Amino acid sequence: MPYRAPVSDYEFLFRHVVGFDQVAASERFADADADVVSAILTEAGKMCEEVMAPLQRPGDLEPARLENGMLRTSPGYADGWKAIAEGGWIGISADPEHGGMGLPMTVTTAVNEMMSASCLSLQLAPLMSQGQIEALEHHASDALKELYLPKLISGEWAGTMNLTEPQAGSDVGALSSKAEPNGDGTYAVTGQKIFISWGDNDFCGNVCHLVLARLPDGVPGTKGISLFLVPKFIPDEDGNPGVANDLKVVSLEHKMGLHGSPTCVMQYDGAKGWLVGAEHGGMAAMFTMMNNARLGVGGQGVGSAEGAYQHALAYALERKQGKTPSGTIIDHADVRRMLMEMKADVFAARAILLANAVAIDMGTATGDPEWAARAALLTPIAKAFGTETGIRVADTGVQVHGGMGFIEETGAAQYYRDARVTAIYEGTNGIQAMDLVGRKMTDGGEAAARLLDEIETHAESARARLPELAEPVWQATETLRETTEWLVAQGDMTDRFAGALPYLRAFARVLGGHYHLAAALADPEGPRARLARFYINALLPEHAGQLAQAQNGAGDLFALSADELAA
Repeated sequence: MPYRAPVSDYEFLFRHVVGFDQVAASERFADADADVVSAILTEAGKMCEEVMAPLQRPGDLEPARLENGMLRTSPGYADGWKAIAEGGWIGISADPEHGGMGLPMTVTTAVNEMMSASCLSLQLAPLMSQGQIEALEHHASDALKELYLPKLISGEWAGTMNLTEPQAGSDVGALSSKAEPNGDGTYAVTGQKIFISWGDNDFCGNVCHLVLARLPDGVPGTKGISLFLVPKFIPDEDGNPGVANDLKVVSLEHKMGLHGSPTCVMQYDGAKGWLVGAEHGGMAAMFTMMNNARLGVGGQGVGSAEGAYQHALAYALERKQGKTPSGTIIDHADVRRMLMEMKADVFAARAILLANAVAIDMGTATGDPEWAARAALLTPIAKAFGTETGIRVADTGVQVHGGMGFIEETGAAQYYRDARVTAIYEGTNGIQAMDLVGRKMTDGGEAAARLLDEIETHAESARARLPELAEPVWQATETLRETTEWLVAQGDMTDRFAGALPYLRAFARVLGGHYHLAAALADPEGPRARLARFYINALLPEHAGQLAQAQNGAGDLFALSADELAA
């Protein structure tokens, strides 16, 4: 089924829901006016529809492969990468000094989501480069920036992140990779990394790896970790790829989905690398990459949901089954329920994602710590809810297809298989929830309270026009506030963590209600108000059960011993 880029939805959200006008009004992003943004989204959407979407199935059916140590990518992926690179879509938000467009992260987020919807396996490649670009912009020396950034931004070279090891997944501090000084300002990096997305390709002149490793004097744990830039080919005096570095792809992971994206086991044997940031300061640089990636992965979830929804809708409009007014299954009540849930949740997740990006842009434009706190608060919600929405909507898409959804030829199952990992990588969704109720509430819940104040104020102002929608949103927000205060008051972090994920889901549900209400106010007699009514009446009430679970504490979770769980 052809993919249709939802450009009009982004434009509506920018204008009426997520406050992008504040970003465009800032001095930093004054060039990002409505006409410019519309033109960019339209061109990106066209590239996604015409170039990337046709690669969705071929990448799944003909995966990347390793032949005699050489990585061979799926058919058409080289041309797809070329279109992404030549369009400037890798460096949308990168510094113009090195060839980037310097546009707001909100625009990048929308473009990345469209690319995810059209071909998630390929979209992973520019996402990895974007994370590396941001890390280098913030932490690398001027010499590294001058050499690597223009080539990464142009797509001539590609970037990766090397964090995970067999014994060190979420516990990054347990890594064993080491780096020895060479005495000339470079380092010999040795170790093995797993789950490296796009660890190699056959369409770029160089692949640049950011690798976490420990210096000889690095203390155990995360405080002793440093970050190194380790290229596949060592640049010569002119900055061109020179001799091969001492690294290789050992194997490719055999995955549930994302078959077109080569996920590599990487081996480094004294490979030459350059320090990025301070010695033992690798975690700071890593979190720059990770926060960029978490927003991007949330967008991958929303994009997967959009693609799955469009796929399911097309099938429902064509499939004849039973007696209905149209003769197709779209008029069956349960099919309509599924499609409405899919569409309503895609809107909610997309709005949360873009609101997160707006907060990042406003923090960049103003330096205001409250905007930075808002962005930090929304990041785990955007990542977790975005990816859960992708998985849930893709799963529902299979159900809409009925038995044909279980048949690979329809392509419905691919959206689910591809999206499933998004809840796992770049910090599992459980870790995101723990971050939300832990690190993000070390301020005593002040950032959360400011956001809840805004939602309640907005709902109060909407009571005069849409009381039947405004009142449930206000009430849900007040219940969320009470649970937030309860969580902050818990001294035992295990009790907080026990209810962290249902709390995050409830927070997302309330945010979704808030953004749907804003959409309804902008389109009170139109389809957006009718969709908002469905969300607020049918989906928002889920928050009550989730918040009850959030306050249940850890006692019941540990009521059975390990032996009793196994009995």
